[in-house]
Amino acid sequence: MYINKNNLPEDRLPIVEVSNVRKTYILGSMEIPVLSDVNLKIEQGEFLAIMGPSGSGKSTLVNLIGCLDRPTQGQVLVRGKDLNRMSDQELAHLRGLEIGFIFQTFNLVPRLTALENILLPTFANSRTNIDPKRRAKELLKIMGLHDRMHHKPGELSGGQSQRVSIARALINDPAILLADEPTGNLDSRTGAEILRIFMDLNTEGRTVVIVTHDPEIAKYADRVILVKDGIIQYN
Repeated sequence: MYINKNNLPEDRLPIVEVSNVRKTYILGSMEIPVLSDVNLKIEQGEFLAIMGPSGSGKSTLVNLIGCLDRPTQGQVLVRGKDLNRMSDQELAHLRGLEIGFIFQTFNLVPRLTALENILLPTFANSRTNIDPKRRAKELLKIMGLHDRMHHKPGELSGGQSQRVSIARALINDPAILLADEPTGNLDSRTGAEILRIFMDLNTEGRTVVIVTHDPEIAKYADRVILVKDGIIQYN
């Protein structure tokens, strides 16, 4: 499945390029193929939705885009940098500064406050032109959570927790937001509010990649791709 709203400039440079990628995992003496000859370009400022059944290779593709893994064969470029040519340290640095992650289960640290959770990514990677604490407070205000900065996750609603997660993803001002079923644990009204945040961030020029099973969410994307049996399927 491939949907293009035809509202993307033709001359934009891809922020992610996946070229002839094959990914296999070794289980004992067995080689398990997961992705086969995958090609994908994600344009800077694009809103892309990735869909596919469990076991389709969707999560593996997302891990490659998010610099969490490397291809067995082929090439993955993120902001022009070849993942297979980077050291583990270089890869972690690229991931920490250029990609913000948002998860279905929020992945907040229970013993930390909202403010402390947002600051976590800056301990490993931080931009020199950003005051982390000031930016974290600004993000809390933008998310409507300024009065919740000292509350711990157990004292927050699902929607508030996801907004903290989005703020955490934004703390290092990444170029790419990678969201895995970000509304999956939320009611429809709260999910719509979270989706609106992603749309606003995309309107500001940030690249947004959402993994979803919900076609109602996918219809807001510039493109939708379907991963099935380790390949991207096109209609």
